[in-house]
Amino acid sequence: MRRVIVRRSSVHGKGVFAMRPLSAGERVLEYKGELISWRKAVRRHQREGVAGHTFLFGLSDGRVIDGSRGGNSARWLNHACAPNCETVEDACRIFIHTLRPIEAGEELFIEYLLETDDPPDEDIRAQYACRCATADCRQSMLANAV
Repeated sequence: MRRVIVRRSSVHGKGVFAMRPLSAGERVLEYKGELISWRKAVRRHQREGVAGHTFLFGLSDGRVIDGSRGGNSARWLNHACAPNCETVEDACRIFIHTLRPIEAGEELFIEYLLETDDPPDEDIRAQYACRCATADCRQSMLANAV
């Protein structure tokens, strides 16, 4: 039985939802896509991307997984300031693990912790505004917005 499904999210656009109960610490998905350099990712995003929206996932070695090319349902994971999942990097691959038990029908969230080259100004903050509406919402998907 499939563990997750992508459907409309009340938080933002599409989201990933559990189709069955998931245990804490369960590996649910791998974030898939084309493995490219940051330079190529930036050029591609400038040419084809939408401000404040990206399927790019940075790796510790400086490369990027571009989920818009060959990606899977993991690219639809939404951000939350109090996520129920985390990302784990292993040999240039990203896996999504649950942080706690998740009920069937519940949306899966990760904390994006996005970074920008410049200090965030009002326009950048607006582009990366958080919509999770949790009690401890930081109002931003940016790591440096706190």
